[in-house]
Order: sequence, then structure tokens, then C-alpha cells
Amino acid sequence: MIEIGQFQTLEVLRDTGSGLFLGDTAGNDVLLPGKEIPYGVKVGDKIKVFIYQDKQGRTIASSRSPKITLHRFAFLEVKKVTSVGAFVDWGLDKDLLVPYLEQYAALQEGNFYIFYLYLDAKTNRLVASNRINGFLNNEKLNLIEGQEVELIVWESTDLGYNVIINHQHKGLLYKNEIFKPVQIGQIHQGFIYKIREDNKIDVRLQKTGFDNIEPAAAKILETLRNQGGFLPLYDGSSPEEIRDRLQMSKKTFKKAIGNLYKEQIIKIGEKGIYLLEDDTV
Repeated sequence: MIEIGQFQTLEVLRDTGSGLFLGDTAGNDVLLPGKEIPYGVKVGDKIKVFIYQDKQGRTIASSRSPKITLHRFAFLEVKKVTSVGAFVDWGLDKDLLVPYLEQYAALQEGNFYIFYLYLDAKTNRLVASNRINGFLNNEKLNLIEGQEVELIVWESTDLGYNVIINHQHKGLLYKNEIFKPVQIGQIHQGFIYKIREDNKIDVRLQKTGFDNIEPAAAKILETLRNQGGFLPLYDGSSPEEIRDRLQMSKKTFKKAIGNLYKEQIIKIGEKGIYLLEDDTV
């Protein structure tokens, strides 16, 4: 089956004046226009393509990779606002429509927003929406605390940032748990910190507890080496100083330097920490 909005690997069936016709095992075919044909592709080859509709509404294939695919979220730029809705750049010839009913608030040309791509049941056309809440579901969760996940930073709140977890669920990243720059639209690897009784999810950008110590220690060592073996941070440094220099919490910093000290890799002084000369780590 030729599935709109997704990548598929299809076989090149025949060459025509307008491009290559590609087919699946069920006997369906679709045109890959001439300008989309990669160099050297010939009849009998298999090729991975993205399926969408052109400006005339015809289903066609593209060898390019769009910025968003079916049932996924992405941070896209609004190129034009018209009487039928807004059009966003998703990396293909035909801009993607965001109908007015699918706009959480009026979209502005040149601005970027988080969008979700779906197939409209009435028109069988791909459209985008930035009514994000309607496409997230926290009722059924297939997640566990400590699990590594993909996070898309969605919107800021008084507490921190709402994030999209694995393109399916809504989570919250608390501002006092952020130790590196975060912006709307960014994609981060993160971790499930807590799943509450009401299925609200707290996430963090770093591992918690013992699992976070090893990478934190490695970062401290790298910073020490880059700064000539001395880092002006110690137990008395403020959480803000530690966060600005190392993008980690003071608690994680203290545990990490404690481990490094026990391993005799660093020396802790009154004004900072020193890398020992015989360090071979």
C-alpha cells in the first residue's frame, strides 16, 4: 500500500518521460518526478522515498526528506498567511497547509511554531495543526521512570517548559532542573523522572542519582584539562556558578568531585579543584 505522509522503500517499475514509476508488492504505483530522481537510479532498483501530494492534489514520491512526517511533531516556519489558512515550510516544493481551525492562535509570517502532521479524513490531504494538546495522550503510558526518551521543547510555563515525549505524551521540565540553555523547538534526549498518579510526567535532561555521576565526573575532568588543570569551583560555590560553568546541579557536582577525589584524580583546595599531575584517566 502506498501510504501518504510516510517514507517507503519501493521498486522502480518503469521509466517515462515525466519520471520513474515506483511500485509496492501489492501492485500499487506512484510517480517519482524527473527532478527528484537520484543519479544512477534505474529500473529494478529499490529506493526510499517520501509520499505526499503535489500542488494538483496528486499522490507523488519525493527523494527528499521533509522536516515532518505523519503523526509527528516539528518546529516549522510560517511562510505565508492566506484566506484559507497558513502555509509552513516543511522542506518540499508544496508548502504545508495549517487551516484556521487548526491554529491555536493567529500565526504570523516568519515565525516558528510546533506543528503536528496528520491526514485529514474528509479530504485525504496532509495538513498541519498547532493545537498540540489534542494530539498528546497521557491516559495510556508505555513509559517507566528512568527511561531515556526524546523531548521536544514545546512551550514555556511558570514552572518551566512543557515538552512532547516521544511524539506521544506531554511532560514537564522544571526550570530549577535545567542546567543548560533550552529553547522552544529544540530536541533533547532526556529521562523520565517521575510518573504521577494522574499520569502527569516530570522529565529531566540528565540522569538522576548514581547514574548521573559518571558523565558528570567526565565533564569535570574535560573542563579541568581545557583550563590548565584548575577549576575555581568547590563546595562553597553557588549553584548558579556551577550551573553556568558545567551545566549541572550543585548536588551532582559535589558527588562527582567526591568520587574523583576518592580515586585520587583531583585535589580539592580552598579556592577550587586541581587536576593531579599523575592523572591518566
